[in-house]
Amino acid sequence: MPRVRNWQIGRDMSYPYAEKHPRRQFAFVFNTNRCIGCQTCTMACKSTWTFSLGQEAMWWANVETKPYGGYPHGWDMKLLQKLEEANPGGQKWNGTPGGEASPYGTFQGKTVFEAAQSPVSTDEAKRVLGYLPTDKEWQAPNIYEDTPGGAKRGARFELDREGISGTAHSTWFFYLARICNHCSYPACLAACPRQAIYKRPEDGIVLIDQKRCRGYRKCVAACPYKKAMYRPTTRVSEKCIACYPRVEGNDPEARGIPLETRCMSACIGQIRMQGLVDLNEDGSWKEDRQNPLYYMVKVAKVALPIYPQFGTQPNGFYIPPRWVPRPYLTQMFGPGVEPAIERYAAPDRELLAVLQLFRRSNRIIFRYAIEEGPKVYEREINGKHFEMYNDTVIAFGKNGREIFRTTVEEPVHVRPPQHVGSV
Repeated sequence: MPRVRNWQIGRDMSYPYAEKHPRRQFAFVFNTNRCIGCQTCTMACKSTWTFSLGQEAMWWANVETKPYGGYPHGWDMKLLQKLEEANPGGQKWNGTPGGEASPYGTFQGKTVFEAAQSPVSTDEAKRVLGYLPTDKEWQAPNIYEDTPGGAKRGARFELDREGISGTAHSTWFFYLARICNHCSYPACLAACPRQAIYKRPEDGIVLIDQKRCRGYRKCVAACPYKKAMYRPTTRVSEKCIACYPRVEGNDPEARGIPLETRCMSACIGQIRMQGLVDLNEDGSWKEDRQNPLYYMVKVAKVALPIYPQFGTQPNGFYIPPRWVPRPYLTQMFGPGVEPAIERYAAPDRELLAVLQLFRRSNRIIFRYAIEEGPKVYEREINGKHFEMYNDTVIAFGKNGREIFRTTVEEPVHVRPPQHVGSV
């Protein structure tokens, strides 16, 4: 197999195709601390793309309750077990996180591409270690919703006078919103014997050529996140297309301006930000300090890839929830969890301003700027001094024009006495 560079695992790895990357890459950040599990994103996608016959079990966007929920059922735990069987005791990270080449350290274990070559894999022609979910596992997309881990009879959530404490709770769950990660090294693309799957050179969005697909379901088995799905009525596979007409600005609503996807723009909890990042020839991100995605992933380092050890270099990043036991989060988001949570719990001035950009507009933000304002608040958070400034953060679009501006401190409107209680 050719060798390619994967910056998320800090080393070169095996992949069926030679190194090649788009000019820009579709990417997103989800803030799990804000998600309320309302499923508005799920239904926005369903009502737009998967409402037809044969798509009943397709949920390109979904929100599952961790640790027990999943769609299909147990998708991540089953693959983690397979990787462990292929490399017993060796799925570990080494080195010190930091630097551009290995921001999370170096993953010494086997990726889904490398594990497929191990003796555990019985199919010699298999390019990716995976599995094909049963029909039963595609049922009940909301299974175990709001079911906590570590639950005991009479258990209580650990709260203090300031709200949620900085420590992990003994009884916990969190909502994990998911769409296709439009990976830099897609497992679905690697496994397809028809070469029906491709990455668009202009934005890295991964698509399936419906005319070439023959429904072998190799992509379904290979995708570690199980976001390629088979449609029985047409006998071809389908997947999230990142609402590419909106990203292009060709949606009727767009009027030529790049828009966020339907699931992003419908998010009530304001957990989502989507954008495009410029790439170097090796697939690493070009320095773009004022791009909010670049800032959160590369500078503040509060947003982490989901299961980077799978080796697909996903372009979906998550701000991990602060109340969840760290070992669980580390196996899901990698070794950068602890510092990411520390930075998010007591954000510096710039990070606090950037966090206000989430869901203020349905237009894609390409650049931001900050106008400093007065100090309005200070306190100690987990032993660290925290100061809040009412700065103004300004978002700019693709053409460099201002999209909106908002302040860190949200305005408070008090109704006059004669209108109290009125609708």
